[in-house]
Amino acid sequence: MARIVSRALPFASRSHLHLSPPLRGAALLSSTPLLPHLPAAASTASLLSSRGFTPTPEPSRFAQPFAGFLSGIRGFRRARRGQAAAKREPPQDPAPPPPPPPKESEIELCARISVEDDLPDDVEVLNVIEIMKLNVPMAMKIALDGLLEYNYKTRDTSISDVGKYEKVEVSVLLCNDNFIQNLNKEWRGKDCATDMLSVSQFIPDLDVPTLMLGDIVISVETAARQAEARGHTLLDELRTLVVRGLLRLLGFDRQISDEAAMEMEKEELLILKSLRWKGKGLAKNAPDLSKPNTETLDGQVTNSLKRAGSLRFYRPKFKYIFCDMDGTLLNSKSQVTARNAEALKEARSRGVNIVIATGKTRPAAIDALNMVDLSGRNGIVSESSPGIFLQGLLVYGLKGREIYRNTLNQEVCREAFLYSLEHKIPLVAFSQDRCFSMFEHPLVDSLHDVYHEPKAEIVSSIDQLLGTAEIQKLVFIGTSEGVSSTLRPYWTKAIEERAGVLQAQPDMLELVPPATSKGTGVKILLDHLCISPDEVMAIGDGENDIEMLQLASLGVALANGAEKTKAVANVIGATNDEDGVAQAIYDYAF
Repeated sequence: MARIVSRALPFASRSHLHLSPPLRGAALLSSTPLLPHLPAAASTASLLSSRGFTPTPEPSRFAQPFAGFLSGIRGFRRARRGQAAAKREPPQDPAPPPPPPPKESEIELCARISVEDDLPDDVEVLNVIEIMKLNVPMAMKIALDGLLEYNYKTRDTSISDVGKYEKVEVSVLLCNDNFIQNLNKEWRGKDCATDMLSVSQFIPDLDVPTLMLGDIVISVETAARQAEARGHTLLDELRTLVVRGLLRLLGFDRQISDEAAMEMEKEELLILKSLRWKGKGLAKNAPDLSKPNTETLDGQVTNSLKRAGSLRFYRPKFKYIFCDMDGTLLNSKSQVTARNAEALKEARSRGVNIVIATGKTRPAAIDALNMVDLSGRNGIVSESSPGIFLQGLLVYGLKGREIYRNTLNQEVCREAFLYSLEHKIPLVAFSQDRCFSMFEHPLVDSLHDVYHEPKAEIVSSIDQLLGTAEIQKLVFIGTSEGVSSTLRPYWTKAIEERAGVLQAQPDMLELVPPATSKGTGVKILLDHLCISPDEVMAIGDGENDIEMLQLASLGVALANGAEKTKAVANVIGATNDEDGVAQAIYDYAF
């Protein structure tokens, strides 16, 4: 899909874009290494038009108010070329015959600016487009003026006499890296993004009133990175790429030889200087080392991580991301990495709602995310935000209002504490925002010191505890081997249907009400928010995340997760120590 942006059509207008096979004779050109040109075609339709574009904008004409300005530019350009010609030695061969006189009528220059539909309405991009609607015809004027004024040895001179045409057209499509990478793979067999591709639509010896130069496709995402690397603005970079694309359509090809590259760079710099635009030429183009599978100027492909800041060039695929914490958002040190935090902030800035779905208490989630400035009013979790806590046993809706609570059978609680006292195994009771235990122990303290949970309150008797609070869940803490080989088999049999057993962490066993799952909490919250599961992406790692991943439109299990969890996920991401959440957001959420 693409949006046609021109004087006659509003930004909101959209036309369908089909990636059809290459037109016979359409030569695909690029600022990177190219395939040989193909023979001429039997159609004059623009590539973008042939793919479903039906724009009918009012063409940009070189009449008032630009006539005086462009006349001055044309004079400046000719003066420079006249000086350059005077310095050259007289040619040995007879001078070529003078070109035919141009038509008296003014040639109409038409530039159609289109925006691929997956490119969001970014403010900077929209502002640049408005300027480009005027700039592209200006560059066309200067480039066409130079065709008969200077003889380049390496340029294909098929397009020379434009005076016989009534109109000259070019189409410019702005897109992101994903779109241009797919196009590059389809047309050139290169599975990587590039900054610009140009497709010639010129057909020699065809007597038509309109010269259709072709189409220029530019990745705004790559252009933005190159602009940053080269120390100028996005507008400067897009102008340079448009000029380069126009020169490609007019027969310049830097791939032919070093001389051809020098001639193309010389013409590019001349046009940029004539228009008083910033530009540093082909040879000084900055390599792009920030995007996986990105083609640089010398044709090399890099494989570094996709960096932050790129989501502005993509529309979100989901309205909500439900994310687990322990083993998922938190690394093995129970910390949120800087890259994960950056990805969450960027996704939120692009309109994606982040909902925490965790076995933790709400205070623990707030404390962990506060360390990376993701809690509170402007964060992703607070006392006034939706969230799913304690394995779905506590669900908060809009404005942080409690919409669901479930509690554990009191007899199961009594039996568990008696077992804890008898075997000296630490046991912690979770009651909404508070934690309780029967005795002090370093492992009990670790829940607060390492996992950010509220510090456990020590109670003197089981009756006092059961009379003080409603308990949502109990957590035994031990060794991974002890939990798996002793505690889990014992309690699975002991509680039968009165409660459920979860092992979200290898060294912890949780006793919860029957049929407890985050999936239940997610369903309750989605109903409360009137959100469809089709609008949700979920990220998790433990067995307690299985139902949540199955419910979401896209379930991502991290590589460090349980085998049962990975078996039901749509995709498997990186580990929690490899910024798995950030990678999932960059790769799948946009």
